[in-house]
Amino acid sequence: MSKKTLSTKTSNPSVNAFLEKVATTKAIKPASTCPRGTKRGRLLFAMDATASREPSWDNACQLQGEMFSASDALGGLEVQLCHFRGYNEFVHSNWLNDTNTLRNTMSSVSCLGGHTQIERVLRHAIKETKQSRIHAMVYVGDCCEENVDDICGAAGQLGVLGVPIFVFQEGVNPHAQQVFLHMATLSQGAYCHFDADSAQQLRDLMGAVAAYAAGGRKALEQYGQKQGGNALQLTQQLPNR
Repeated sequence: MSKKTLSTKTSNPSVNAFLEKVATTKAIKPASTCPRGTKRGRLLFAMDATASREPSWDNACQLQGEMFSASDALGGLEVQLCHFRGYNEFVHSNWLNDTNTLRNTMSSVSCLGGHTQIERVLRHAIKETKQSRIHAMVYVGDCCEENVDDICGAAGQLGVLGVPIFVFQEGVNPHAQQVFLHMATLSQGAYCHFDADSAQQLRDLMGAVAAYAAGGRKALEQYGQKQGGNALQLTQQLPNR
């Protein structure tokens, strides 16, 4: 298979675009060479937990949880979970590296009506990476009710700081799609639409992002060889560095 051609088995154009974008994302240094003595890659995982996501929340949490297992044998990963919901409620965990703790923490979250706080999440990520580098950020959401320019400004700052945002959109809100695309572009990350038809593909892609954050290209290659499918194709597209 050509390294520049995605498998025809990947029929979702959004997934194809995501694969192509992640393949050109600047390589993350392996965990063993990270600054400040960090031995693991660091991934900030943020979720919209407002009421609009409640119908699919359990399935989404199960899917998102798949990525936490991907890095166990690939250098390890520290993950901080963040979510917002209700009236001005924003919560983040400590930095965690135990898969069961991560899953339990995620499963303990329930949805509650309220407005989005995406800019707040991004400002938090900026603060965190200035203290100790974050290697990637994942954001999962379905809508946006905030000032677009403020969100874009924060996303751009993360791009300057070397923190790509990998955005997964649930649903088909056109306004949110444009905002999320801007977030991904300005941070030098990637965007992908998330629905039931692409669940298996996104499971592979989330695992690939986790492996990439844990140990760079080498870890992603190991994950791709083991997982096959989209993750392997992603590995094949990455330029040699």
